[in-house]
Amino acid sequence: MTKNNNQKMSYEEAGKKGGEKVSEKYSQEHFEEIGKKGGEKVSDKYSQEHFEEIGKKGGRNSGSNNNS
Repeated sequence: MTKNNNQKMSYEEAGKKGGEKVSEKYSQEHFEEIGKKGGEKVSDKYSQEHFEEIGKKGGRNSGSNNNS
């Protein structure tokens, strides 16, 4: 979206611009580490049964939107 000085940036444009800046600032290893930490926190919070249930739901839902 092209804009002049009177128009505001859309949320989508702002998010993309911010994401690009963050990506330039941090390394791949940084994102891997924070992803690992986040995954560990989620794993600690929920039981094995929770993940099994959402896995089953995901499998059912993914087939229903098959565009092929």
